[in-house]
Amino acid sequence: MNIKQHTISKTVSLAGVGLHTGVETTMKFLPAKTGHGIKFQRVDLPGEPIVDADVDNVVDLSRGTTIEQSGARIATVEHVMAALVGLEIDNILIQLDGPEPPIMDGSSIQYVEILKEAGLEEQNALRNFFEVQDSIFYREPERDVEIAALPLDDYRVTVMIDYNSPVLGSQHATLTDISKFETEIASCRTFCFLHELEMLHKNNLIKGGDLNNAIVVVDRKVEEHELESLAKLFNKPKVEVKKEGILNNVELRYKNEPARHKLLDVMGDLALAGRPLKAQILAARPGHAANVAFAQKLKKAMKAAERNQAPKYDPTQPPVLDINQITNILPHRYPFLLIDKIIQLDQETVTGIKNVTMNEFFFQGHFPDNPVFPGVLQVEAMAQIGGILVLNTVEDPENYWTYFLSIEGFKFRKMVTPGDTMILKCDLMAPIKRGIAKMYGRGYVGNNLVCEGTMVASIVRKDA
Repeated sequence: MNIKQHTISKTVSLAGVGLHTGVETTMKFLPAKTGHGIKFQRVDLPGEPIVDADVDNVVDLSRGTTIEQSGARIATVEHVMAALVGLEIDNILIQLDGPEPPIMDGSSIQYVEILKEAGLEEQNALRNFFEVQDSIFYREPERDVEIAALPLDDYRVTVMIDYNSPVLGSQHATLTDISKFETEIASCRTFCFLHELEMLHKNNLIKGGDLNNAIVVVDRKVEEHELESLAKLFNKPKVEVKKEGILNNVELRYKNEPARHKLLDVMGDLALAGRPLKAQILAARPGHAANVAFAQKLKKAMKAAERNQAPKYDPTQPPVLDINQITNILPHRYPFLLIDKIIQLDQETVTGIKNVTMNEFFFQGHFPDNPVFPGVLQVEAMAQIGGILVLNTVEDPENYWTYFLSIEGFKFRKMVTPGDTMILKCDLMAPIKRGIAKMYGRGYVGNNLVCEGTMVASIVRKDA
């Protein structure tokens, strides 16, 4: 799995008809900055509103996952989302001039191909993984649905389906290596049963449906007049079933293609939780409603983990900014440069490291027989971390100064002593306006919170 965030190198586009709306839509994929995340934009609507790919924005689950924000709606996002997960793309803007991504052939493969044509670009920020520490479970007893996320230092998905169908039978599919998504999962097409077609049509769905973009499973004998009706529905001169199986004798790409497509849907829907996962996902008889409910449960667990746990620090991984890069941004120098590396940085949060050693100059006079890292210098170290965050919002940080305006409600909860490694994290509490940034900072040693409080700073051009 990629350690750092990725976007695409250039803008690319494709066009086609939406599965359920039947509207011809052009979709563009545009590169985005670190921390941007996945966002859709309806360029055909007044104000060109943006819709975050967020489970809290899900508004409809009628045979697909639909999101809405600021009056803009995007239908059937799961196949696009799965392609982004499969390629490990973290930051991208997706512009549409219609209400639904093109269905293409009913899979994710054409999205994958166009994104690879754009090229993937590594960014100078670590991915914000959600690592499942304690197993998370979801059940719907009435539909016999079960989904679980189990601890794993990797991303794997296993799906089982069972429709009591003589054609499909019980199937399962597994993805054990995210790099194999393109070859093993992406080309697997959406499907439905013959008996569902009429219901979908009556409910104004599958307006863009075609025998070229969906597998129709025939699990009963079909009369000639029904075939004539289906031919009219799909604007075909003729449709046929030579034997009980697949309408129009479409060749399956895999014997378990339906199960693989359900795995694809699970990946796309769970991406709406908002962070890349490190977990073993197990899903029995999943559907969009259950997937989204589980994604909501995952997002809730993510928020709880952010509140209660220190940021994870792996010293074996390369930093986002090393000490040389830090000195290119901050004007501080010895003996007042108090941070050693930045391990996470986006538009709203920053995490950095301060290694406390007995060689620090201040230990000569600050409790030399009982060395304790001074609280005021903990605040200064956190302020320098925050300075990296606010300077990350301007294109030429070397031309700006950062100044403290206030410190509010700071608390020191545990002593910090030589040998400790402080993990310092700052979060913007509101968007920066007129150069004023309000941040909430926390300092940890291991999993112990040692200090926290609010800081307000201003950024000022050096030539102002």
